[in-house]
Amino acid sequence: MTTATEPAPQHMRALMQANRVRLARAELKQRVCEGGMSAADVVRACPWEAESMEIAELLMSQHRWGRQRCRRFLASIPISETKTVGSMTERQRNALASRLSPHAAHAQVASDESYVNPGSRVAISTM
Repeated sequence: MTTATEPAPQHMRALMQANRVRLARAELKQRVCEGGMSAADVVRACPWEAESMEIAELLMSQHRWGRQRCRRFLASIPISETKTVGSMTERQRNALASRLSPHAAHAQVASDESYVNPGSRVAISTM
C-alpha cells in the first residue's frame, strides 16, 4: 500500500508534468487567439510553457493564420516551422518579433496595396 509521503512513480510524474504543460499552452494559445497577448510578445518573453512549443504552432494560434500563411511567413525569415521557441537565437527572436509586430503588419499591407503588376499595360505619361 502506498502512503501519502512516498513520491509518485516516475511515469506518473511525467504524465502530470505533460498535462500541466498542455493546459498552460492551451491557455497561452487562447490568449493569443483572442488578442490578449501577441505572438511577438510570446516570442520576446519566451514563457516556460512556450519553450518547447514549435513556432508554427504558436503562429497558427493567431486569428486567420493557417498552415500556408505560416509557411510563407517563416520562409521569408527563414526559420524552420519545427523550430521551438526556446531554441531560437536572440537574432531569430528579434527578426520574428519585429515582423510580427502590428506596425510591421501595417507596412506589409501598405506595400501589398501599392504593388503594380509589371505585366499590366498601363500608359504612364512622362510630361
